[in-house]
Amino acid sequence: MSKITNPEIVRFLKEHFPGTGFIDGLKIKYRSYICPFTSLLSYIRPGDHVGDIGCGSGQFLLLASHFARPASVYGIEISERLIQNANALFDRQSFKSYEFKTYDGDHLPERLGEMDILFLIDVLHHVPPKQQVRFIEQICAVMKPGARFILKDIDRSCPLVVFNKMHDIIFAGEAGNEISMNKAANLLRTNGMHIIEEHKRTMYVYPHYTYVAQKP
Repeated sequence: MSKITNPEIVRFLKEHFPGTGFIDGLKIKYRSYICPFTSLLSYIRPGDHVGDIGCGSGQFLLLASHFARPASVYGIEISERLIQNANALFDRQSFKSYEFKTYDGDHLPERLGEMDILFLIDVLHHVPPKQQVRFIEQICAVMKPGARFILKDIDRSCPLVVFNKMHDIIFAGEAGNEISMNKAANLLRTNGMHIIEEHKRTMYVYPHYTYVAQKP
């Protein structure tokens, strides 16, 4: 896959989200300037079956379907409204190998076990602290051997985490439950995952970490 740029992503999202309001437009169309979408998309191999846990309105999977040539995309989300948005979005696309399902917050769909690569992008810090360990356990358990897990979130150990908390209060109505990068690594290793890449990157005022882990 050729290197993707943020201007390309913004142009593509502007074309596919023309009617969004000002705030939603900022969150959707320009998110790639504060979240490392270009790097995340580069992990997808042509022909991959791609899963997104906490897929929202399908924005990332739309980018994946256009830029990364996957065999299929599959997203789950707690909000029925967002699932409806995702289906409506993909109904207008030429890419038809997609499925979106509502997730009850407790039982992960077995179909995730068919995915070659699973993404969890800025979702873990929205999970209540007492449920985070079990959530990661469930994801690792459902994956097939050889599948890759991309965990991207905000590093609690960085002082800049306060800006993400303010961001979430404004846009989500709640402060996040971020964990440190080291704790995230421990969660993956405890569940038998082999970490093959790790990255830290601050974009504007957001301290991101990304782990690429594989199930043996």
